[in-house]
Amino acid sequence: MKSLKSYILPLVACGLASCNSFIDVPPTGVVDGDLAYSQPDKMVNAAYASLGDCWFSYPFNLWPYGDLGSDDCLKGGGGTTDTGYHPMEIWSTLTSTPGELDELWYRLYCNISRCNRALVALQDYGVEKLGEKTAAQRTGEVHFLRGHSYFKLLTMFRQIPWIDENVFRNNLQEQTPNNQFTYAELWDKVIKEFEMAYEALPEVVEDGGGRANKIAAASYLAKCYLTIAWGDGYEATDGVDFINREYMEKVVEYTDIVVKSQYDYLEDFGDIFLPEYKNSKESIFAVQTSQYTEDNTRYGRANWSNMLNGCWGMWSCGWDFHKPSQNLVNAYKTRDGLPMLDDYASTNAYPVMGNVNSQKWDPRLFHTVGMPTFPYKYESEYMMTTDNSRTPNTYGFYTSLKDVPQRSGGETFEGSWQAFAMNDYVFRYTDVMLMRAEALIELDRLGDAMEIINDIRQRAADSVEKHISYAKDFCEISLYSSATFGDKAHARECLRFERRLEMAMESSRYFDLRRWGIASSVLNTYFAKEANSTYDGTAYGAYYKDAHYTPEKNEFYPVPYNQLYYVPGLYEQNKGYN
Repeated sequence: MKSLKSYILPLVACGLASCNSFIDVPPTGVVDGDLAYSQPDKMVNAAYASLGDCWFSYPFNLWPYGDLGSDDCLKGGGGTTDTGYHPMEIWSTLTSTPGELDELWYRLYCNISRCNRALVALQDYGVEKLGEKTAAQRTGEVHFLRGHSYFKLLTMFRQIPWIDENVFRNNLQEQTPNNQFTYAELWDKVIKEFEMAYEALPEVVEDGGGRANKIAAASYLAKCYLTIAWGDGYEATDGVDFINREYMEKVVEYTDIVVKSQYDYLEDFGDIFLPEYKNSKESIFAVQTSQYTEDNTRYGRANWSNMLNGCWGMWSCGWDFHKPSQNLVNAYKTRDGLPMLDDYASTNAYPVMGNVNSQKWDPRLFHTVGMPTFPYKYESEYMMTTDNSRTPNTYGFYTSLKDVPQRSGGETFEGSWQAFAMNDYVFRYTDVMLMRAEALIELDRLGDAMEIINDIRQRAADSVEKHISYAKDFCEISLYSSATFGDKAHARECLRFERRLEMAMESSRYFDLRRWGIASSVLNTYFAKEANSTYDGTAYGAYYKDAHYTPEKNEFYPVPYNQLYYVPGLYEQNKGYN
C-alpha cells in the first residue's frame, strides 16, 4: 500500500507550481451533486438500496434487540464476549458504550439522509423528469422509507433528533437536538410519514420489485397506532390500564385495508421461510435480497444482517448465533392440541426423533427451531446432531431455522463470511392479522379475534405433510372454541401466546413484551428458569444468573455514547442510563 506521503507530496508540488490543469480534472468514481439531484428516480433507488446496507454489527432487522432481549433467544457464537451483544441478552450490564448501538444509530440516519436527498431531488426535478403522477408516487415511497427508518430508531432509542429534508437543505443536522420533540410528538411525525405514503401510493405497484404500496403503508400505520395504544413505552404508564380505544380503532381501520387486499396467508407455514417463496402473497413488504447468480454481481445482494446465524458445522461459515431458548421450545407444547398457557415452562422438554411420547407439540416448532436428531430445514441428508453447536455449555444445542435457507440451496461468500438470499420481512400478512386480533380483543370483539387466531392455527395444522412429515407423530394442534377462548383476559393471553408461536425468532418478541407492559415480570422469571437449562444432561445458560431487567430504565436502549459526545450537550440520555 502506498504511504500517505506519496499522495501528499505531488499535491504540494502541484500547488507550488500552480498546476491548474491537474486540479481541473474531474475526479472519477464521484457523482456530481447537481447531476445526482437531477435524476430523482435514481435517488429514490438509492434510498431503497440502503434498506439492505446492513451488517452483523448493525442488523436492520433488529434481531439482537427484539430476540436476544427477550425470552425467545440466546446470543450464541463463541462465548459471551463474541460480539458486543451479550449485554442485550442479560440487560443488567447494558450501557451506552457498545459500538453496535452506535453503528445502528448512525446507519439508520444514513438511510434517512438518502431519503432526504431523494425528497430534495423530487421536489426540485420530480415533475420535470418523471411527470406528475410518477413523481407523486415516488415521493410517497420515500416518505414510507423514511418512516421505516424512523420507526426503528424511535422503537429502539425513544428520544431521537428529527432530521428531515428541510434540516438537510439548511445544513442544521449538528444543531438539531434529540429533545426538540416529545415521544408523542415524534410518533405523530412518524405517523405523518406513513399517512403521506398511504395517500400517494397505489394498492398494486405495476413495476413491483420490492417497492412500497398502499397496503404496506396501511400496515405500518396499524403498527404505529398499536404501539402507542398501550401507553408511552415505560411500564409505569403502559399496559391494559392505559389502553387508548381510539388508537385501537385505528388499528382495525387500517388492517381492514389489508384484509381486502391481494395479500393472504400462504398455505404452508414452512414455505414462508424458503427463498423461492420470498415474494409470495404472505409478503406485504420485505427487504429484497439476491444471490450472485441472480444479479450477475460478485457476491449478490445477500442478507448480511443474518450472516452470523448459520448452524455450526452445517455451513462452511456457520457462526451459530441467534439460538432459540429452552423456554421457547417449551412454549410449543400442547395439551389437547391447545397451548399450555399456565404451565408450559414448569418442566423442560424437547422432542427426540424416534422417541414419541405423550407430550405433543405445535407443528411450528419444527419449522422454527433446529434440534438434534431432526433434519436441518427439512432435508434428511443434513441431520442435526449435538455436534452442531459451537459452545453447547454456554448456549445449548438449538439453532434458528427461519433466517437461513435449506443447506442444499448454497450460500453466498465474502471471505470468511456467509450470507443468504433470504428476504427480511418488514410485514407479512399473518403479522398484520395478529395485530388486528390484538386490537379486536381490546375492543371487546372476541369472536372476530378468535376467528383470526383459528385461521392461523389451522394453517399451522395444515403445515405438516409437505415439509415435516417425519415429525407428524409429535404434532397435535387444535382450534379454540368459544368456551376455550374464554373471557377478555383469557383471550388476551391466547393472542399473546399465539403471537409468540407464530412470530418467534422474527425480531418482535421483546418489543411485544414492552408494548404490553409486562417485560420485567416475563424476563426476570425467564432468567431464573433458563439459568438451569439442560439438554441431554448438559447444562447451559448459567450466565443468566447475572441477568436482570429494570423497569423504568431498560424499556428503551440508551442513546449511544459516541452520539452524546459528538456534539457535547446536543443530545440527552434516556432515563436510567448514565
